[in-house]
Amino acid sequence: MESTLAAREDAATILKLYELRQEPELRKARAWMTGAFWPTSAEEIQIVLNDAGSETNCWFRQVTSYWEMAAALVNHGVLAPDLFLDCSTEPFFIAAKFWPYVGEIRKQAPGFMVQIEKLVERSGTARQKLEAMQVRVKKRLAAREAPPLADIQRPD
Repeated sequence: MESTLAAREDAATILKLYELRQEPELRKARAWMTGAFWPTSAEEIQIVLNDAGSETNCWFRQVTSYWEMAAALVNHGVLAPDLFLDCSTEPFFIAAKFWPYVGEIRKQAPGFMVQIEKLVERSGTARQKLEAMQVRVKKRLAAREAPPLADIQRPD
């Protein structure tokens, strides 16, 4: 991916993306996607995808389409790649949560995360961000599955 200096329009676009992230419903959706939703199979994702009209289905679609739109702006040359990559980690965190299941999900939703995938294929920095987030996601999943630590006994 070609590295170019960002223009003023790029700055305005990245600030607008940040502003949109603060919209109350998108903020709730992002909190659910990044904090509460930890799928461990394609089936768990498909349950949400198939639950049309539910709050979690709406949140899922809102967050994934938001980051797909942002990646499309980069892929189509509307937003400078370096600026986007310098300012964004969340799309790669979300992609890392779904990456093991993308092939299976695309049987039902062929366009799922294709813009983020194109960005990762074209940019070494994006690929590194995704790989780093995959490590974080694996650790978080392992911590969620680990039994709780026993209470610490204090000597009398």
